[in-house]
Amino acid sequence: MQTEVFQRGAVGRMRVHVLPTTRFKTFSLSLFAGVPLEESRVTPVALAPFVLRRGTRSYPETIQFRERLDELYGAGFGFDIYKRGDYQIVQFRLDIINDAFVSSSQSLLEEALRFLGEALTEPAIESGAFSAKYVESEKTTVQKRIESIINDKIRYAAERCLEEMCRNEPYRLLALGRKEELPQITPASLYESYRKWLDEAVFDLYVSGDTSLEQVTAWAGQYFKLPDGQPGTYRAAEIKSASEAPRTVVERLDVGQGKLNLGLRTGIAYSDDRYPDLLVYNGILGAFPHSKLFIHVREKASLAYYASSRLDGHKGLLTIQSGIEIANYERALDIIREQLDEMRAGHIEEQELSKTKAMLVNQLREIQDSAFERIAFDYNGVVSGKQRSADALIAAIESVTADKAAAVAGNVGLDTIYFLRDLKEEAAHVQA
Repeated sequence: MQTEVFQRGAVGRMRVHVLPTTRFKTFSLSLFAGVPLEESRVTPVALAPFVLRRGTRSYPETIQFRERLDELYGAGFGFDIYKRGDYQIVQFRLDIINDAFVSSSQSLLEEALRFLGEALTEPAIESGAFSAKYVESEKTTVQKRIESIINDKIRYAAERCLEEMCRNEPYRLLALGRKEELPQITPASLYESYRKWLDEAVFDLYVSGDTSLEQVTAWAGQYFKLPDGQPGTYRAAEIKSASEAPRTVVERLDVGQGKLNLGLRTGIAYSDDRYPDLLVYNGILGAFPHSKLFIHVREKASLAYYASSRLDGHKGLLTIQSGIEIANYERALDIIREQLDEMRAGHIEEQELSKTKAMLVNQLREIQDSAFERIAFDYNGVVSGKQRSADALIAAIESVTADKAAAVAGNVGLDTIYFLRDLKEEAAHVQA
């Protein structure tokens, strides 16, 4: 299935990954910058890309910045901030049409790299610091994004469960940073933090399109003004075992529906040879509509509005999310635990196994239809230190047996029970 492969190179401190392909009519660019999650800098690192998107040396006003993208045939530019393992990752994305399909006198890929390089390394500055108006405006933007999490109770419960489970680990930190630290950040302090970020981050530039490694590295070396040095590498995240006894955390807010989230530790990371077995385990447990949690908690018992599981392979964590009537807490928890026990006992039906494997394989095949999905898949290998092709992962998944999934289940331990409930004392008998 997969005949096109990434070509690898480096420009100074930045690794370069190029996927030469004529499959798409656009060039897709992603620039990943990762630093260890640390309380002392998580907030300024999160704020920096919001300010960087406001202007560059050549286009210091935001309207000029956006007009330049329009001039590049409506190129799309954006960024994300998230966690991978114990790292905070900033990802910049830019997609632009291949100039073979328009009447352009310039290489649009070169112009895209010029724009991305300047957006990252040559921001608009005033008196040796970031623009004060941009910093103040984007501090408000980040604050509102952090505050919006509590309004999305499903996401809030998911974040709080992870925060409690990883309370003694860097992973407890929100990728967007800490709201209470924003007022203290100044244009000068943010610029100083940004310069340190450029010095220390692990940089990976990805380009997919009708090009070559030689062409991309030549332009990247010209337009990315990064500090001198060698490419950095990612350290594997610490994979911990579950506590001997699960810890229960009950939080009370003005809610009408309870959110029961469970945090489990699998002991298996993305780089582990058992990772394909873990993917199948998670699929049978709760990742799909045919999974045990959905069928037994939501459909048969009618105890949950939703019930699913999610895997974080870089930290070896598995979380279960469910929305329940508050009075159903004990029964819902019992049934969820029953499904975990069923998996450990190897009670896996052939239909559950075959459907799960088919769904996972289909997801991996669909990745090939998106340049950015292919980039994200490859980058997972870079972060974990374990490169897998989609074909290899598909083959591994197809070889997973019920016994292998059950063996994985034996490693999965319940670590944290988090319950978000209402303010009424009599609504449910739950020990806080």
